[in-house]
Amino acid sequence: QELAAIFADWNRTELESYLIDITAQILTKEDDVTGQGFVVDKVLDKTGMKGTGRWTCQEAAERSVPAPTITAALDARYLSARKDERVKASTILDGPSEVPSVDKGQLLEDVKNALYAAKICSYAQGMELIKGASNEFDWNVNLGECARIWKGGCIIRAGFLDRIKAAYVKNPDLANLLVDPDFASELNVRHLSWRRVVTLAFACGIPCPSLAASLNYLDTYRRARLPANLTQAQRDFFGGHSYKRTDQEGDFHTTWTDAHKDIGDLGERNLADLSGLQKSAKMADG
Repeated sequence: QELAAIFADWNRTELESYLIDITAQILTKEDDVTGQGFVVDKVLDKTGMKGTGRWTCQEAAERSVPAPTITAALDARYLSARKDERVKASTILDGPSEVPSVDKGQLLEDVKNALYAAKICSYAQGMELIKGASNEFDWNVNLGECARIWKGGCIIRAGFLDRIKAAYVKNPDLANLLVDPDFASELNVRHLSWRRVVTLAFACGIPCPSLAASLNYLDTYRRARLPANLTQAQRDFFGGHSYKRTDQEGDFHTTWTDAHKDIGDLGERNLADLSGLQKSAKMADG
């Protein structure tokens, strides 16, 4: 009942949405089969799926559009489906033995802020996927209009879709919803709450896949420089894939060891990489 009241209260704030609303309703529904407790506590923790999440992640991968929040949610469903394995694992694998003490009021405020920030990241990834497909197939999709249509009747409808629409009306070429001035300001205000929630969940051994994935998305996107340079150096080491430099133009390959001396002409290798990509694309189209 307390959780239901919290979600009902959140639904009167910036978190107002269909899913927040029905969560409050679900939490209050008493079990009409046994007449004891609530239905949600009797529902098997094994999530079904029809395939839309899988299709979304596949399309994101095809477009090279990062969608970690959506992917994490899908993976959580896959793991939930392994109920028998999880039951056995619970008797073998240990979690934290001590739970950090927290202020309940602060925790509720932090969770509210974390949920809103993660929702922004989730919608940003969805919009980027639509934009990526639109650019590839010349659909000329109006992202602001997408947000307006979703308000008309969709499980992802939410009050802040009006603000998403406004962001794209103001700047149709917006690189990412995260850098819209209004949304960026809200993320900057809420990110510490978000970090506290994810940290607490980890410390308690409670999975929070989409909250954590969204935060990683934010932290990766906001970085001017990433440790991806090491990954690319590894790719050049094991596959001769070459790399760009920060101080010079062009493609480079390093003779990391004596075994790399006979790797061949760099230009030819890059052409071979491109040819392989083109061949794979033709096979996929066929």
